[in-house]
Amino acid sequence: MPLRPTPEVRGLARALAASAALAGLLATAACGARAGEETVATESCVDTSGDTVKVGSLNSLSGTMAISETTVRDAIALAVAEVNAAGGVQGKQIEIVAEDGASEPTVFAEKAEKLIREDCVAAVFGGWTSASRKAMLPVFEDNDSLLYYPVQYEGLEASENIFYTGATTNQQIIPALDYLAETGVESLYLVGSDYVFPRTANAIINAYAEAHGIEVLGEDYVTLGSTEFSTIVNQVKSADADAVFNTLNGDSNVAFFREYANVGLTAADMPVMSVSIAEEEVGGIGVENIEGQLAAWNYYQTVESPANTAFVEAFKAEYGAERVTSDPMEAAYNSVHLWAATVEKAGSFAVADVQAAADGVSFDSPEGTVVIDGDNHHVTKTARIGEIAADGLLYTVWESDGPIEPDPFLEGYDWAADLAVTE
Repeated sequence: MPLRPTPEVRGLARALAASAALAGLLATAACGARAGEETVATESCVDTSGDTVKVGSLNSLSGTMAISETTVRDAIALAVAEVNAAGGVQGKQIEIVAEDGASEPTVFAEKAEKLIREDCVAAVFGGWTSASRKAMLPVFEDNDSLLYYPVQYEGLEASENIFYTGATTNQQIIPALDYLAETGVESLYLVGSDYVFPRTANAIINAYAEAHGIEVLGEDYVTLGSTEFSTIVNQVKSADADAVFNTLNGDSNVAFFREYANVGLTAADMPVMSVSIAEEEVGGIGVENIEGQLAAWNYYQTVESPANTAFVEAFKAEYGAERVTSDPMEAAYNSVHLWAATVEKAGSFAVADVQAAADGVSFDSPEGTVVIDGDNHHVTKTARIGEIAADGLLYTVWESDGPIEPDPFLEGYDWAADLAVTE
């Protein structure tokens, strides 16, 4: 199953990595074996002889990303409980081994190694930041194990050992830019956390902007977890852009939007389009600081469908009526069901059998039917732009005509090809 990008796209990935000062991480995360190396997988210790099979849940339950990732852990547990209640997978009950990534990429890599080699899990569900995913990627490739990654990301990656159940760039960021352009936005200010996802996403946004006549008036980054935004917000205000594109992650969003409101900026004055703020984060930010602002995702709690009604009811019944659902945790929930369906199709828990059976596996999820693309291990996604309302929920103001096929290397966009460099 070759999942390798073209030489031009590999060149683009390296160029973007250099701009992010993260070339080392991206090089180790190249599709398939790492550059100049041949992957030698260790022998699997997964035990399928008994009545149970273990899977891993690896999420940040502490640190700056806990505000976002704790609910992902809960969604994974809910999905496993549903699978078990329906008879399990291949007649076996699924047992979760949960670990805390502690918002640190190195910890994610260490815990992934433990789950694979010591706990002998059949698959791992989790990760959030691209830094955590890229730290884990060589671990899963070198051990020939499976990671199901549930969060939207910057694209430019595909691995035989990762299934990406969140959106790639053409299923979230590009639709968000299209929406802003269609509503008359002619200038942007970019604000992000200083790691691979925001840096790479903003390189893509800059290329889109140049091709579509949109002026980028500023681009600022802060350390992941930073809470000091007075200088940046004042720069944003002075730039007077038509909109802000926000790629901040974790609890930095709380400080950013509180400062944004503190200087008198509103959604009516200068709307902010966010790609990492969902229902879970709105409560921490304070709806009074973010009402009317925009977000780009594939799922909201308010999506109207029988599958979503059942999902929201089940989640609230398990974790409390005050809890909310969100895109990343819904994608994590989907990933468990997709893995279970793929194992059933394969008739086996073995990694090679799951990989071979994955193409076309679908799940009627809360966001709509999602289907695995066996060539790149991403899934189809319906793009949705949401507006944050006074009740703290997001309501769809625009959505794509249907599910969008994943294009992680942006092969279908001429303006993206202009970014490529030769090897």
